Amino acid sequence: MRAVAWDARSQATMALGAPMHDIRQLKLEYTQRLLGDTIALSERAWQEPARLPGWTRAHVATHLARNADALVRAVDSVLMGRRGLMYDSDEDRELAIERGSERSGLDLQIDLDTSAGRLSRRLNVLDSLPGDLMVELAPGLLFRADILPLVRLNEVILHHIDLDCGFDATNIQPRVARWLLEWNCLAIELLHGPTIRVESDSGFRCILPGAADETEVARGSDALLLGWVTGRLDAEASLSLPEIPVTA
Repeated sequence: MRAVAWDARSQATMALGAPMHDIRQLKLEYTQRLLGDTIALSERAWQEPARLPGWTRAHVATHLARNADALVRAVDSVLMGRRGLMYDSDEDRELAIERGSERSGLDLQIDLDTSAGRLSRRLNVLDSLPGDLMVELAPGLLFRADILPLVRLNEVILHHIDLDCGFDATNIQPRVARWLLEWNCLAIELLHGPTIRVESDSGFRCILPGAADETEVARGSDALLLGWVTGRLDAEASLSLPEIPVTA
């Protein structure tokens, strides 16, 4: 499967269903919960494998911090009336994550905290911007300004799971799981296998078109389906659901 661009109509629908002020408050709450878990990690634990293949917890933390800084950069660029992507290149992003992962646990914790604070202050500026102002985060990938807090909330929650420090999909509030399930389903195109019909207990329905003729059904809670569609369920929890390639 691969990620596809979220179209303007889908983003407008998400913006109506997930109010920016609510999302910003939840982003703060989930960020504090993440920081509360990471502050308890030992130096050894920081360098142990995360749930993302090839990454340690230190890699995940560095990625989260640089993602916050990149979102600040994108917002600043719009405020100055010029084009500015989150990252100069994939190579620069990967190098920054690799070098950052070599730091001490204290440095990682401070970076997570301060970068999150900078982003929160910058997102306050969104109140003065038109909600439908488009911000380019990657080449050709445009997001509404009022969707950016949801973009960050998604990063914080999914990578909290990746840190493998006691937080999983079952810890996500139902309404947050519903928003993030809808958001992640918008980003998916199956390149092989059957079409999958997603049916959540909350009433959310969508189709993930596949390349084969047959159709399978994925049913469950929003949190369960969110974990499934983002590749963040363990093997046992995934047994009742169709096979789907793991996302990044």
